[in-house]
This record gives sequence, C-alpha cells and structure tokens, in this order.
Amino acid sequence: MLHPSYSDLMKVVNSDPAAGEANVVNSRYSIVMATAKRARQIIAGDEPLVDAAGRKPLSVAVDELNQGKIRILGDEDEEEE
Repeated sequence: MLHPSYSDLMKVVNSDPAAGEANVVNSRYSIVMATAKRARQIIAGDEPLVDAAGRKPLSVAVDELNQGKIRILGDEDEEEE
C-alpha cells in the first residue's frame, strides 16, 4: 500500500491553487506520472530534496511531492517553460 494515499497526495497538490484556477490534479494518473518522472530524474543524478538514505527513488519522489518540495505543473505552465 502506498503511504501517503493517492487521495492525500491529491489534496496536497491541489491545496493552493491560484485564485480562479481549477485544480492541477484531477486523477491518480497525474500523481503516478509526476512521481515516476521525478524518480527518473533522481536516478539520472538529480539531487533529492528530502532525506533519501537507503530509499528507492520512487519513495523519495512521493515524499517530495507530499512535503510540497516539488509541484505538478498544468498544461499551460509547461508550455511557458
């Protein structure tokens, strides 16, 4: 079982939308894709933003998302970068 749960992660990600904007994440798929992408970045050599001692990259990525160290960008935000 994943701790925290998908619903808990969705609450964290959607906790601070800008005024008048919709939630960034509407499905578990978005959570899975974001954490998998971050885990691949960690495997490729990016520095973890939380304690990663002895932990797998996916667990580290989930913790980073849960603690608000990373955020999921909406489609409009990705186009701007």
